[in-house]
Amino acid sequence: MIVVIGSINMDLVLRVPRMPLPGETLTGGAFRTIPGGKGANQAVACARLSGKVAAGGQQVAMIGCVGDDAFGATLRAALVGDGIIDSHITTLPGVASGIASILVDDNGQNSIVIAGGANDLLSPAHIDAAKELIEQADIVVLQLETPMATVVHAIKLARSLGKTVVLNPAPAASLPAGVLELVDYLIPNEIEAAMLAGVSPDGADVQALAAALQKLGSDNVIITLGSKGVHAALYGGDFTFPAEVVQAVDTTAAGDTFIGGFVAGLASGMDEAEAIQQGQRAAAWSVTKPGAQTSIPHLHELF
Repeated sequence: MIVVIGSINMDLVLRVPRMPLPGETLTGGAFRTIPGGKGANQAVACARLSGKVAAGGQQVAMIGCVGDDAFGATLRAALVGDGIIDSHITTLPGVASGIASILVDDNGQNSIVIAGGANDLLSPAHIDAAKELIEQADIVVLQLETPMATVVHAIKLARSLGKTVVLNPAPAASLPAGVLELVDYLIPNEIEAAMLAGVSPDGADVQALAAALQKLGSDNVIITLGSKGVHAALYGGDFTFPAEVVQAVDTTAAGDTFIGGFVAGLASGMDEAEAIQQGQRAAAWSVTKPGAQTSIPHLHELF
């Protein structure tokens, strides 16, 4: 089993010809509401990219919070529709579900502003209540769109139970001392890697960034580089994986799709290189489609 702990958002997506300047009003294009949130996206990607789900084998569970509004009901239903176990998705009364306001330009690049809503109330108590679920997991996946204290508590619990811990440190934020020592696979992008290493992202050498993060404690650092591919500093050495060349339509959730493909690959018995390549194929496929969860492929679509 894979357990994903994190955010569940409704994405409010607006197409624009270009990003607006400060104080400028632009006429946009199509508007859609699409289920998202980094945690939920990664859970959906894990579920869709596992070859065992259809056979009733590998399962994915989500731990998170939604509000008691229409968005919350829709978000839960979407996760259940992908076969994700929702027993520890908590509906909070009188609280709005999280949302992300997303602008996507004609080049497929995006700009995102998040209102955490119910995600901001995911607490260590929710994690403790899900201990039995986490005990059943092989891999636990986390991000930083929920409170840091909750993320750290969950990492410590998962590690104490002997689980493989995967952390996507996004959005970029500083981590408390010692946390990286508890993470088996750290998967940042370049900006997040630079922030964690305490250096400027401008002109930073990716190999040096990965080495610096390994020195901080994480044995395996996988830095996603967009169209430049992936740099992996693993326990067995450093490797570079070039990206597939595609025409991007929307890069929303590309990183989440990579993580889901990688984790699903590990859980199904792939070695790290194979799992990274599966994540890359999935991410390349996703950027050719619009939206977050609407762009995440199923395993059969990659071949």
